[in-house]
Amino acid sequence: MTDALDAQILQALELSPRVPFRRIAAAVGASEQTVARRYQRLRREGVVRVVGLVNPRVYGEAQWIARIRAKPDRISQLGDALARRPDVTHANILSGWTELVCVIRAPVGASRESPLLQQLPRTASVLDVSVDLVLHAFGEPATAQWGGYGHKLSSEQTQQILGEPTSQGAAGQLVTPTAQDRPLLEALAEDGRATQALLAERTGWSMSRVGRRLAALETAGTLIYDVDVLGERLGFHLNAMLWLTVAPQHIRRAGEQIAAHDEIAFAAAISGRNNLVAVLICRDADDLYRYLTENLAAVDDVGAYDISVRAQRLKQSASLVSGGRLVMTHRS
Repeated sequence: MTDALDAQILQALELSPRVPFRRIAAAVGASEQTVARRYQRLRREGVVRVVGLVNPRVYGEAQWIARIRAKPDRISQLGDALARRPDVTHANILSGWTELVCVIRAPVGASRESPLLQQLPRTASVLDVSVDLVLHAFGEPATAQWGGYGHKLSSEQTQQILGEPTSQGAAGQLVTPTAQDRPLLEALAEDGRATQALLAERTGWSMSRVGRRLAALETAGTLIYDVDVLGERLGFHLNAMLWLTVAPQHIRRAGEQIAAHDEIAFAAAISGRNNLVAVLICRDADDLYRYLTENLAAVDDVGAYDISVRAQRLKQSASLVSGGRLVMTHRS
């Protein structure tokens, strides 16, 4: 379970993954040392990982959601193999142990260019595969983060964390990383909050050069950050995916409304039979029932929905889940 200070630290990191501890401390009314100590404990215990990633758009990649039906006696082996692939960013086994859901990064011309999407239908243990393209993710950073911890940051605290807005590069202006950037990006993949001093040590650059390159990659939108949080360790034991059907003229309104719910970690428009998907994080079945009958019921535009409950989390963004902890994926 998480207390109020831990919850606010985690929310602050989701808003701004590299925000200085002193700014978090000023916002939540704690000392900088206390905030740093709390964060390091959560990271050491495998509850949270902040990771730096190269925006997949740099390489012309899109996100695809694959639903894979497989033989029950082979699904764990298949899931482990998928989770260790660098082109798979999330992987979960669903209740019943006959279906996997994973997120795959591949070009839009994926049927020709993605080895994984070519191989899956020919794998003996796979019974059926459906793959849908993520068309649009809903929500702004300050409203689309999972807010189910309780002890929410106020709007004033949120502004303190976010600070002054920074300009982002427009679509099509992404900077392609160079070979010289590799040590920098590898260090950030291990720890997205690595200090500039540590990054200077890993790259052999001066701290001023590190700062300039970070700023250039971040401003261009090439370098992005993700915050992996293991909700089970915080008392949130029930995760589910909602597969929703919404009339096309209402997709944007319904998606934004659902993305703003505290219980929602991700909401997006997708291709396929269902045109909107959402990831839901709850404490238990009662919490899920309350969400469906109160929050989701208030979204008038939802025509139909289906629920897939997760049985086991295998991978979250750039982190494997092992022994109840978030751990770094191995670089290939």
